[in-house]
Amino acid sequence: MNLTIDIGNTRTKLAIFDGDNLVERHFWEEWAIEDLLQLTTNHKVQNVILCSVGQHLDEEVEMQIKAKYRLIQLDSNTPLPIKNAYKTPQTLGKDRIAAVVGAFALFPGENCLVVDAGSCITYEWLTADGIYLGGNIAPGLRMRLRAMHEFTARLPEVTLHTVHNWIGDSTQSAMNNGVTVGTTLEIEGYRRHWEKEWGQLRVVLTGGDADFLTQTMQTEVANEPNLVFIGLNKILNHNVE
Repeated sequence: MNLTIDIGNTRTKLAIFDGDNLVERHFWEEWAIEDLLQLTTNHKVQNVILCSVGQHLDEEVEMQIKAKYRLIQLDSNTPLPIKNAYKTPQTLGKDRIAAVVGAFALFPGENCLVVDAGSCITYEWLTADGIYLGGNIAPGLRMRLRAMHEFTARLPEVTLHTVHNWIGDSTQSAMNNGVTVGTTLEIEGYRRHWEKEWGQLRVVLTGGDADFLTQTMQTEVANEPNLVFIGLNKILNHNVE
């Protein structure tokens, strides 16, 4: 049994795997080492991988985990089941590389564009032979809406909502369309560009706004909410086997 831990800026996300099968997920705003030890004991966890995009694991907590389990802390030196061609791997977000490895695990032998739609939207390119080429970072949907409101004098604050007509007929719908339709076309543009270079390309969506974007897409995409978990588990297995 494996435990994958993804510590984000606001939440800690955990998933338990039996081999490659995701058994259980947990999302904690706050947690204590006792919570973690209870969870891992109940599921007879043997191996743990930790991915943190912000805060570092408390040293005492780290020691308690290491005392009971094999712990891998994902960093730029961690061996990966793919080739990382990023020029500055030490600056690469750990959740970004985990998502790419997740795509590699789910769609082996396929060219993939991995789109993580969170606070920012990240675009990652993985070749069919398992080479991560790098990626791009853009403002997320809500960040774009907020920026228009905060950096102008008169544009209102708009809540993200479903697009019913691609042409806005009010300021609110024009702003929402600009963000939603614009991001959709951004993804489609990346797809078309790289399909000319590589041939068939699979687009894999994940992140908090993946469901919303999936509904707006005009072409087929794979919506994988557990992509980072799957990637972390793949990296963990790669290091303990």
